[in-house]
Amino acid sequence: MQITDVRVRKVAKEGKLKAVVSITLDDEFVVHDIKVIEGEKGHFIAMPSKKALDGEYRDIAHPINSETRERIQSIILAKYEEVLSEQPEE
Repeated sequence: MQITDVRVRKVAKEGKLKAVVSITLDDEFVVHDIKVIEGEKGHFIAMPSKKALDGEYRDIAHPINSETRERIQSIILAKYEEVLSEQPEE
């Protein structure tokens, strides 16, 4: 499985949510609404989720193992940093 496209939409408002990302896998399958979040130890991703009946949020799409999660996260965060560097400082 290859990530063949990454699209980053920066979030303008203040807060921990910094961007919303879509990734395309093998030019055949898209996952929308992956969030880039600023945490205490740096940026990380949160997979798309929805609120369950019990009030908890549950991922609706996610990697099965940590290696895949790390690979997806590193590719997304690299693209996020690239987008940040391309935009002029305000």
